[in-house]
Amino acid sequence: MRAVAIAMVVASSLVAGAQPARDEERTDGQWTMPGKDYAATRYSRLSSITAGNVAQLHPVWSFSTGVLGGHEGQPLVVNNTMYVVTPFPNVLYAFDLTQEGYPLKWKYRPDVNPAAVGIACCDAINRGAFYADGKIVYNLLDGHTVAIDAASGKEIWKTQIADLSQGETTPMAPFIVGDRVFVGPSGGEFGIHGWLKALDLATGRIVWTAFNEGPDSEVLARPGTFKPFYEGGGARGGRGGRTDLALTSWPADAWKRAGVPVWGWLSYDPALDLLYFGTGNAAPYNPEQRPGDNKWASSVLARRPKDGTLVWAYQFTPHESWDFDANAEMILVDLTIGGRRRHVLVHFDKNGFAYTIDRASGEVLVAEPFTSLTWATRVDRATGRPVIDSTKLTGASRGNIRYICPSLEGGKSPASPASYSPRTGLFYVSTVNLCMNYEAARVTHIRGTPFIGANTPYQPGPGGYLGSFIAWDAVTGRKVWAVPEPYPVWSGSVATAGDVVFYGTLDGWFKAVDARSGTVLWKFKVGSGVVGAPITYTGPDGKQYVAVYAGIGGDWFLLSGDVRSDDPADVRPPADFAPELARHTSQGGIVWVFAR
Repeated sequence: MRAVAIAMVVASSLVAGAQPARDEERTDGQWTMPGKDYAATRYSRLSSITAGNVAQLHPVWSFSTGVLGGHEGQPLVVNNTMYVVTPFPNVLYAFDLTQEGYPLKWKYRPDVNPAAVGIACCDAINRGAFYADGKIVYNLLDGHTVAIDAASGKEIWKTQIADLSQGETTPMAPFIVGDRVFVGPSGGEFGIHGWLKALDLATGRIVWTAFNEGPDSEVLARPGTFKPFYEGGGARGGRGGRTDLALTSWPADAWKRAGVPVWGWLSYDPALDLLYFGTGNAAPYNPEQRPGDNKWASSVLARRPKDGTLVWAYQFTPHESWDFDANAEMILVDLTIGGRRRHVLVHFDKNGFAYTIDRASGEVLVAEPFTSLTWATRVDRATGRPVIDSTKLTGASRGNIRYICPSLEGGKSPASPASYSPRTGLFYVSTVNLCMNYEAARVTHIRGTPFIGANTPYQPGPGGYLGSFIAWDAVTGRKVWAVPEPYPVWSGSVATAGDVVFYGTLDGWFKAVDARSGTVLWKFKVGSGVVGAPITYTGPDGKQYVAVYAGIGGDWFLLSGDVRSDDPADVRPPADFAPELARHTSQGGIVWVFAR
């Protein structure tokens, strides 16, 4: 469990705002989990690459994964080995960083059901792996989690966690705390019954399952423990006898086919012993078929990792009517707000608001728009609820509702994890500037088939650009600087102690910016759009390296037009809001490594 212990020490240091000890600096040269640490900061204390020398970066290695598809997620680097997971068919590579050319140590080729490709909502992507206790743990698209021996590449265990026949697939990256592996499904567009499961790290046995909607007995909302701040709990004086909030906020049996998947990123506070994650959309997209708040869709949930007990929950978008999933990361930091030091989580939601929330209670401390937003005017901090523009409410009876911002792609995609620098106190966020029209229609649920019911054409938001990379102050709720981009920014980012932040673009640029000013300091054309998240690590030679995937995909495989040349029958027109994107990128599957 050494890797888990190291990660918890580093995460505790970041969450507490403490100065890192020298031994922690040494371990910081690795990248053992998707978000770098349990706080999900994607911050590295490595500082050899600075604003003054980043222009000297050049590629030192690249590798074709052999898969053309959306390369989301990030590599891992552990014990001088780099681990790479591909999109379907989810091949796992291990590269030896101690030898010239980084030769392959081993390759694991899992048996994955190809039927999963036709069920996956938005490309057959994979969001990466997690290292713990000598194992590389990751999900296969077809509903299985596997643990692979990090040294030999041998399969240790394989567990079925999801049901393809229900429309469940599993592209998310697992998350590990102690001896628990946490996994969840995609499938909000199929009307699944969303859940989070905990597996035993040693054996893969399912230890507990907690549903995100339904009766308290299934949601694991236990009397005396579950205290949602805005539902009669926390500072509002106890639960007041209200039970089954995730059941009574749905009509009849709608909660059984309600969506509410868990396909994003998780974080963990070891001091509070709370696991945080966001949930996805409610199903179907026609909200008139599910009156009520629809808890806990589009929410953040805080659970005990040992047994799944729900401690608090907060719903970002009650009665979610625009496909505003809340699966994006919950970044854990300590900030001074109103003259008081607060333990908070910071979340950039698809709905266009950035939230700073007390992570012990679920109280909203700051909630401000970070992108173009028309569906609501503000978030009422007294109730925690958005103040909605009633002209932007959707439903089959309301016809075609025009110019809703952001679009259902979100003001930020949950697939594009933000980063945080304790040196600047700023968060670095990939944003999207798209709006949409929304015409809902009544639909019938048929198991394992799409359960959507909406037509949602996009259009550019205001300002003449489709995305930007921004720095955000979560104390004041304001944008500090922005780098406008011609297309939506869909990559993750990494912030470093050298005051440099890295991100990528859909048109195939990998960029470095000054963390304090946003000045673009360096860029390199990587051959395909970037929808993954960069990392940085220390090589065996003691030098700092930066790695990133290139391989456009996700929604952008569907929207970019003619980016696939291996199938002569797949020549599709581009989306009319981005007609030129295919001139700058094609599908790819490349791992890039850069150094000075």
